[in-house]
Amino acid sequence: MKILLPLVLSMITFAREATAQDELCARERAAMVETIRGYAHSASSGAGQQSLSERVLEAMGRTKRHLFIPERSCSIAYADRPVSIGHGQTISQPFIVALMTELAEVAPDHVVLEVGTGSGYQAAILAHLARKVCTIEIIPALAETAAKALRDLAYDNVSVRLGDGYAGWPECGPFDAIVVTAALGQVPAPLIEQLKVGGRLVMPVGAAYSTQQLTVVEKIAPDKTTTRAVALVRFVPFTRSQN
Repeated sequence: MKILLPLVLSMITFAREATAQDELCARERAAMVETIRGYAHSASSGAGQQSLSERVLEAMGRTKRHLFIPERSCSIAYADRPVSIGHGQTISQPFIVALMTELAEVAPDHVVLEVGTGSGYQAAILAHLARKVCTIEIIPALAETAAKALRDLAYDNVSVRLGDGYAGWPECGPFDAIVVTAALGQVPAPLIEQLKVGGRLVMPVGAAYSTQQLTVVEKIAPDKTTTRAVALVRFVPFTRSQN
């Protein structure tokens, strides 16, 4: 019994520290949601909508962002700013994640494509809102890490694929919504083809390493779309396969 006592005490201490960390993260996450809510009200005229929906805010509040960044730090994760995830990539600031999710208008029965998995955070947000999420990442290390994080957190309705997202994922579609998390000068034609009539595509459009337009494309007929610019953003460039 004396031999086991230090181990038991260590386990109790670890459990208490983990609980304290969870409580801290929960408070930081709740504060993040309120920050997003405030930004949404002040930016509503530019976004062309009154506010973010409670469904999206609830998804932001349920998703443990700190588990999708290398530092696993609550103070870093829940601040409203981008976070580096290595390999020259970033996880977007929470408000932009929420805004893009809102603009996609994801419903519970939807199948959604995400191009640019990154850490897996945006896919996790979408997973709370959609029936199925298919996400593509071109950087092997990121695809592997994101797939593990999503699997460990029991996001069973998310499938991760390694590859060039420009061509989309036809076998997983067609899609009710598409979210692209990297900037390109034009919307890829294959993505429009895989979008259902009535569906929406949200992505930053513009030159790399510059300011881009967060753009919403709505497919109103098999061969007809409408496009509108929503806000100025700055995203990492869309990476293509060299093959």
